[in-house]
Amino acid sequence: MNVVYFRFYAELNDFLHRSLRFRTFAYQFFGKPSVKDAIEALGVPHTQVDLILVDSEPVGFDHNLKNGERISVYPVFESIDISGISVQRRPLRELRFIADVHLGKLARLLRLCGFDVIYSNTMDDNAIIERAIDENRVILTRDKGILKNSRVKKGYFVKETNPHEQLDEVIVRFDLLSSIEPFTRCAVCNTRIVPVDKGEILHRLPPKTAKYYNEFSICPSCGRIYWKGSHYEKIKERITKITKQISGKNPGFIDDR
Repeated sequence: MNVVYFRFYAELNDFLHRSLRFRTFAYQFFGKPSVKDAIEALGVPHTQVDLILVDSEPVGFDHNLKNGERISVYPVFESIDISGISVQRRPLRELRFIADVHLGKLARLLRLCGFDVIYSNTMDDNAIIERAIDENRVILTRDKGILKNSRVKKGYFVKETNPHEQLDEVIVRFDLLSSIEPFTRCAVCNTRIVPVDKGEILHRLPPKTAKYYNEFSICPSCGRIYWKGSHYEKIKERITKITKQISGKNPGFIDDR
């Protein structure tokens, strides 16, 4: 029997047994398993890993464990470019998402912030994975199992359960503050909305909306109309809150507790 010594950093510890979190621990093995197999055997989906150091040298997922090695495993760095040593082959510059069936409200909120998010409550795991691969999308999920699928390249396990807290989590995790464009995308069908003359849609507006608002947009796909009302103000308040929360902090910081 051989042994290596693992240390996982930051949020990767959330996937480990409590007794293994935030410390170096021994991992016993037979044969020549890959470091990817060992990481997933410990409960950490490979999609959450962006950097593996073996005796201080970066390695890929296919590295075979050798007796006595000391292995450090780091989470995905979306706000720091480590593409030269990352085990994730293609860093994402323009993030697009696909959300699982448990994250419909989060998908809507992200769309209201201007992000491209595919969502359908009828898509199973295989359909989600295929769409993510075809369109180079990040899978957002509350299901750890889908992230362990070997075909998944980019995915994130959303920890919060409240949709607004989930929005905060995703924006901070992927360093999206500077990319937010409120009310530029349809919250229902994900299509980019376009300006529309008030006179063209006046007959569809509630009386008070027609009286107090003059600027409108419309979804060219589903026809829904948008204006900067209470929803817009709430999104702005949310963005301000998130900005204050992370002010002076680097979202890519590694918490070495």
